[in-house]
Amino acid sequence: MTSQLFAICFHATRPEGLARFWSGVLGWELADDPDHDVAILPPDTTGFRIRFLPSREPKAGRNRAHFDLTSTTPEDQRQTVARALELGATHIDVGQLPHEGHAALADPDGNEFCVIEAGNKFLADTGFIGALACDGTREVGYFWSEALRWPLVWDRDQETAIQAPSGGTKITWGGPPVAPKTGTNRLHFELALPAGADWAAEVDRLTSLGATRSETGDDDGGRLSMLDPDGNEFAVRRPR
Repeated sequence: MTSQLFAICFHATRPEGLARFWSGVLGWELADDPDHDVAILPPDTTGFRIRFLPSREPKAGRNRAHFDLTSTTPEDQRQTVARALELGATHIDVGQLPHEGHAALADPDGNEFCVIEAGNKFLADTGFIGALACDGTREVGYFWSEALRWPLVWDRDQETAIQAPSGGTKITWGGPPVAPKTGTNRLHFELALPAGADWAAEVDRLTSLGATRSETGDDDGGRLSMLDPDGNEFAVRRPR
């Protein structure tokens, strides 16, 4: 059976504090995590959880992935920005132009995110987390479409996007030029298989699509660390 997107994982210098921040911004509840880490859960069962993993490495450079949060009205956008700032976010300059309507912020650990203006048609009907926007090639968009069996919903001018058949958050890749990778990504995907699934066969399938095993291999939590075709880390959980 195909892997499912179990979690988006943040490597964080203060996991508990970062979890409280994102719980407050998104309105998601803090939850018990099967691996005794810190996690928040979406309000329904169709989305992914967000896990916060301890890391001693400080952030270096801009992340390869960030959340785009949606807004229903201009006032809704202002309220989201104000709530984030109250919880510890800061305004940042990522080269946005004066006429662009989104707000660029960083969370307390320095991870970038945007609050998109109301009326954005590309993110219509996606939910509060409209997109996980990634630096990446067209090829990596194709890889993840096949890996998750999520259809391509955008494929134009080297830019790609995928979305689960049930809807929800889109995952997008902006195409070249892709910024050089600096160390381990602070955000990565964690995939999971249903109980009883053939884990080895799924690893072989992902490898056939272009993934490679990372040098770290399995960790104590029963996950295999892999790299996608752009060199981004992801993990595949062993079925429990």
